[in-house]
Amino acid sequence: MKIGDMYTNGQYLKHNPTWGADDAAWKADQIFTMIQKHGLKPATVCEAGCGSGEILWQLQQKMDRNCIFTGYDISPQAIDLACRHSNRNLTFRLADISEEKGTTYDLILLIDLIEHLEDYFEFLRILKDKSQHKILHIPLEMFAVSSLYPSFHLGQKRKVGHLHFFSRETALQVLRDLGYEVVDYQYTAGYRHPHHDYGIKDRMLSVPRRLLYPLAPDITARIFGGYSLLVLVR
Repeated sequence: MKIGDMYTNGQYLKHNPTWGADDAAWKADQIFTMIQKHGLKPATVCEAGCGSGEILWQLQQKMDRNCIFTGYDISPQAIDLACRHSNRNLTFRLADISEEKGTTYDLILLIDLIEHLEDYFEFLRILKDKSQHKILHIPLEMFAVSSLYPSFHLGQKRKVGHLHFFSRETALQVLRDLGYEVVDYQYTAGYRHPHHDYGIKDRMLSVPRRLLYPLAPDITARIFGGYSLLVLVR
C-alpha cells in the first residue's frame, strides 16, 4: 500500500468519520481572526486538503458574501462529505492543487496538512506562486514528553497519517528555508477542544499546560505539547 492510499481507500474515514468537522468552527475562528488582524480582503480563498469542507463553509459565513471559496482534496470520501456544503460561491474539487496549471488564489489555506505529505518541501515550493498569502495550521507534536512515549507518534501515523512531526522552531525554519516570509504566527490550544481526547496521559498534561502557558508559552509548548501553530506567510 502506498503512503497516500489511506485517504482514497476509506481507511482514513474509518478512523476519522467526521473528517475534522468537529473542530472546524474553532479553526475557522482562528483563521478569520488572523485574516482580520492583518486586514486581508481576499476575493478568492482556496483550501488544499479541505477534508469535510466544514472550515471553508464556516469561513463563508464570516467573510464577504462575494468571496469565492474552492476546496481541493485527493480523497473521494472527503469530497463526498464536503459537497454537502456546495453553493454558488463554494465548490469542491477531487484533485491535487499542486498538479493544477496556472491556478492562482488570493489566499490559500493549508490547515493540518503538511504533516500528512510525503514530500511537503516540494508541495510548498509548487504552491509558492499560487497565492500572495497562505495560512498554515501545523500541529506541534515534537515536544519533550512525547519522546518518552513512542506510541504517541506511531499512533498519530496509524490513525491520522502524520508522517512528519514539528516543533515551533522547525516549522518556521522550514517555511523560511523555502523562501516564505513569516508575517505572523500564534499558538492555538487544540488540547482544550472537547473532541481532542488522547487519553489519561494527555488529560494529565492539561494541568501544567494551563498553569504554565501564561508565564512561558514557548517552553510550555516545547515540553508539554498540546498546541499547534497558526502561521501567516507570503
